[in-house]
Amino acid sequence: MIGHETTPVTTGTTGRDEVFRVEEHGIDPIPDAERHGSAKDVFWLWFGSNLTFTYVINGALAVAFGLSFWQATAVVVLGGLSFLAIGAAGISGVRTGTATLVISRAAFGVRGNWPAGLLNWIVSIGYTVVNTVVGTLALEAFFADLGWHGGHLSRALALAVTLTLTFAVALWGHATVQFAERWMAYVLAIGFAALLVLVLPGADTSAPSAAPGAAGWSIAFVVMLAGPFSYVPMPADYTRYLPRTTSLKAVTLSGGLGGFLSSVALGVAGVAAATQADMTDAVAGTESLLPGWFQPLFLALVLGGSVTNSIITLYSSSLNLQVLGIPWSRARAIVISAGVTAAGSLGALFLTDFTTSLLSFLSLLIIVFAPWGGVFLADMVLRRCAYDSAALHVREGGAYWYRSGWHPAGMTALAAGLLFSALTCDSELWTGPLVAPLGGADLTLLGAVVSGLVYVLLAGRSVRPVRAA
Repeated sequence: MIGHETTPVTTGTTGRDEVFRVEEHGIDPIPDAERHGSAKDVFWLWFGSNLTFTYVINGALAVAFGLSFWQATAVVVLGGLSFLAIGAAGISGVRTGTATLVISRAAFGVRGNWPAGLLNWIVSIGYTVVNTVVGTLALEAFFADLGWHGGHLSRALALAVTLTLTFAVALWGHATVQFAERWMAYVLAIGFAALLVLVLPGADTSAPSAAPGAAGWSIAFVVMLAGPFSYVPMPADYTRYLPRTTSLKAVTLSGGLGGFLSSVALGVAGVAAATQADMTDAVAGTESLLPGWFQPLFLALVLGGSVTNSIITLYSSSLNLQVLGIPWSRARAIVISAGVTAAGSLGALFLTDFTTSLLSFLSLLIIVFAPWGGVFLADMVLRRCAYDSAALHVREGGAYWYRSGWHPAGMTALAAGLLFSALTCDSELWTGPLVAPLGGADLTLLGAVVSGLVYVLLAGRSVRPVRAA
């Protein structure tokens, strides 16, 4: 029996993807008549969503791992270049008109794709919770600067404001997400540029007393690359509305440049701050370097950056739920994600050590998503982003059903990458047995290379681009 997606499919008139109007499409293919926009939209999406304080923290961590200012800056720049892969992954959305986690069925099979889809939803919600907590604490501190020390009441209000800003934009959908990311990017870019100007001149560029060693270098790279890698299951979500005639080169470069500029600028700010102040509490450490008049603006920047990043993770999570088989519209599915985010944020803000535990758990999931990303990107290259778009939405049977819904090559390559990542991972919750023999180096991210190479060896002759009709 051959079945198609149970998710409602919209077949209405042109122009449904409009700002401040609830988007009706979900993971169903976007009709050519309803496609719009240009590659510049991709730039603003990745530029705006990555103007988040997380990259300041990442830059500071590189210094904490023993790297000098210039060494840490080099790691930040190399990490930023990985956004070119994120930009390239968006090509699949232009070609198919659907979400990334639908397209990945081609690599893993319809059923084989489901476990990673579930884990990705968990990761999306986890990062949304983390960003929501950071934004809430920044807004609470802003209230305190205004003279209101309301305890739990001020924190609860700050949480409500942060959640409302995030949920409202994500609920309206794609067009509103693009609009909000662009306009918030204008404001945040000016603010963070001022932050960089204020922090960078005082940076200590002298060499550290001791070399960082393999462990310091590898962990710094893991921290810098974990952010871009967490986006691998998302790029097509934001390119699926682009016309098929959109330049694929422009999509790649626009997405890559957007993420590169924001992540590198904020990462360098974090590196500079860490050479001057104690960044154990990164917000307080950075704030201590700023003049009094800028500190309230700084807290607003932290809040705004948290919201811009949470918007895209929350939006993608609603598409993710449809991929998992929830037979609801995207707008209804996002209510589930928002509810879980709210519950998680309450726990993180009012239960001790919840945030630390959550971050440790999320960092461990790189063991899964580095190999998953390696297989997906290798499959995309082998197919040259040319898929049987209709077959991607067939629930049983079809070109991507393989063996009972599982693609042996994809699953074997994923398992090989998982094994390598698990053996070489160095995190708070798990340390692989090869970490010590490697001198403390964390090679988790190379699991993507391992899985990608294994996939090419196993599927290189059988996986081919689908010729357009």
